Amino acid sequence: MRKLERRAVICLLLSVFLLLGLAVFCFRFVTEGDEWASFPANKHLFADGNLGCGSIYDADGELLLRNTADGAVYAEDSGIRRATLHVVGDAAGNIATGAETKFAGKLTGYNFINGTYSRGGDGRRLYLTVDADVCETAYNALDGRKGCVGVYNYKTGEVICDVSSPSYDPNDPITAEKAEDGGYYINRLLSATFVPGSIFKTVTAAAVIDHLDYEGWTYHCDGSARIGDSNVTCVSAHGDVTFEDALCQSCNGAFAALTLELGAETMAGYVDKLGFTKSYSINGIRTAKGRFVFSETNEAALGWSGAGQSEDMLNPCSMMIYMGAVANHGRVVVPQLVSAVKSDGGFPLSVYIPRWRLRLVSADTASVLREMLRNNVVNNYGEGNFPGLSLCAKSGTAEVGDGTSHAWFTGFLDDEEHPYAFIVLVENGGGGAKVAGPVANRVLQAVIENE
Repeated sequence: MRKLERRAVICLLLSVFLLLGLAVFCFRFVTEGDEWASFPANKHLFADGNLGCGSIYDADGELLLRNTADGAVYAEDSGIRRATLHVVGDAAGNIATGAETKFAGKLTGYNFINGTYSRGGDGRRLYLTVDADVCETAYNALDGRKGCVGVYNYKTGEVICDVSSPSYDPNDPITAEKAEDGGYYINRLLSATFVPGSIFKTVTAAAVIDHLDYEGWTYHCDGSARIGDSNVTCVSAHGDVTFEDALCQSCNGAFAALTLELGAETMAGYVDKLGFTKSYSINGIRTAKGRFVFSETNEAALGWSGAGQSEDMLNPCSMMIYMGAVANHGRVVVPQLVSAVKSDGGFPLSVYIPRWRLRLVSADTASVLREMLRNNVVNNYGEGNFPGLSLCAKSGTAEVGDGTSHAWFTGFLDDEEHPYAFIVLVENGGGGAKVAGPVANRVLQAVIENE
């Protein structure tokens, strides 16, 4: 009798496990079926490694890629092909963050009822938020230099520009060895991290506004400050500076002193709070996480960290999002790359909805930062270099230890009619405002002209 009871209990447990497994399978079948169906090993969809259906368009309806049984057909213009390569992707799937790979399920038109069936067999039309002409302007402005440019609407989340360099013409692929050595397959905006330099001072500034009595605060800069067993240096002696002056003139000594007042724990909390150590999901594409070390024992290293050096490593997209939050009174709208999915007959199959997140900073802190960033342009970078733009910005010149510097320029347009945040990185380019600033101006002018 006991043996029979034990067997009954075992059968009952096996039945429970079977039902749980079936429930998990059904849930994943509904939520992840498109990924299963669009796996490259599916010979019904992929021929010789190429997806045979679906097409990709930019925000204006310009064809960027059409998949056919004979292979992928890209945009007619070679400049557009290079400029949009990293956001569109390559047919071979080497660019992991490209739409061709990440949104293969949308392109095939998969649903858990009909599978990948589509009338005519042409798949779906995927419309991206990017403007191909703006992307080409950005790629040309980088002029062959390594780097990236990102622009997005901080009210709606639509990514207008996602450009990474170096790139190549997908109609004339380069060798895998050259691509890997030169970083051709990496989308630098989304998937890489870099030493931020002085653009990180906008993060330290937010912590100062929230935690210190900065009104009336001053610092005397001699061009070099002895902190611990090391010197924190500036490009020149700034003399007596206020908090606002320190950001405008990008005084390393002042920001090192402010960082020491804040302390390592506060700084570590702020990079977490502002999203720099997290990964954002952009239509399922995960951004790279930043990495920051704020030493509790080495004052010089802590001071340099607050100025954007030491071991700071930042993802460009996360800074663009932060700038968007400052412009948007502290609230974040997460960037999106997909604006619509339509049937092969043009019938809409999706609705674009902005994705809001919690506040990154308070409205008051965002207001102070906005005024400081505007002051940078008016009293340092020069409004004449950005004609017609109500620009708020911060430059950065990040030392990378080999005698060269990364050039950064980031900020936003304080303009309700043109609500755009941006980031520009030119690797090993030199001075931020001098090198990356003109790239930002060309791209932002193109954004407004193409509206």
